[in-house]
Amino acid sequence: MANDDLIAIDTEHNVPRHIAIIMDGNGRWAQKRFMPRAVGHQAGVKAVRKIVEYCASHHVEVLTLFAFSSENWRRPEAEVSLLMTLFMATLQREINKLDRNSIRLRFIGDRLAFSEKLQQKMAEGEAQTQNNKALTLVVAANYGGHWDMCQAFLQVQKKMATGELKTEDINDRLINQYLSTAGLPDPDLFIRTGGEQRVSNFMLWQLAYTELYFTTTLWPDFDQNSLEDAIKSFRSRQRRFGHTSEQVLNQSVTL
Repeated sequence: MANDDLIAIDTEHNVPRHIAIIMDGNGRWAQKRFMPRAVGHQAGVKAVRKIVEYCASHHVEVLTLFAFSSENWRRPEAEVSLLMTLFMATLQREINKLDRNSIRLRFIGDRLAFSEKLQQKMAEGEAQTQNNKALTLVVAANYGGHWDMCQAFLQVQKKMATGELKTEDINDRLINQYLSTAGLPDPDLFIRTGGEQRVSNFMLWQLAYTELYFTTTLWPDFDQNSLEDAIKSFRSRQRRFGHTSEQVLNQSVTL
């Protein structure tokens, strides 16, 4: 979507095409209950199921979940190991279910840091679900916005070195083609749970015109009603993309 597009909001029926979520608060959720952080991460997986089901049934086109950032490797080794084990177990358990519900699975991020077995399972999940249409579920794993832009710029530089691209070819649409999210619409709504109010190196390029929503709800407690509240907030906003309010009210653009 170009930055100069206008959108007329249908406050009753408008649903974001693409919702991106930082799922924050699993550890704190467990600590509040005097339980190991591992229990919080397991509860977080259950919350994921509910949100995926909602998005698939309400015609959201893309749901992106920040599962593991490039900075998360700094966490204690035991917790990182637990997260990798949980990641693998969840993939093994959920891929067939996603496929039955026509949900496409896609991963973004530098997966080379993961074990070969986990990389293989990720590739298998993408291949098995590649033709599904109900929802595209994007899982950001070992992902960072800086990494995403750097790898895109490196690809462009290589094309320029071989003469396939010229300086005058470079614009935002071209860069979009080399980001890990190529082919997907930019997020309309960004949600972060857990009370923090920052984007934490998540989809920095793609969030340029995204509506931001922050909630103190910890991720395991974030349910379908919580998502409804976020979407209601989205519906109440006027998305101007650099235009005036008068221009938005007087012009509609169909995406």
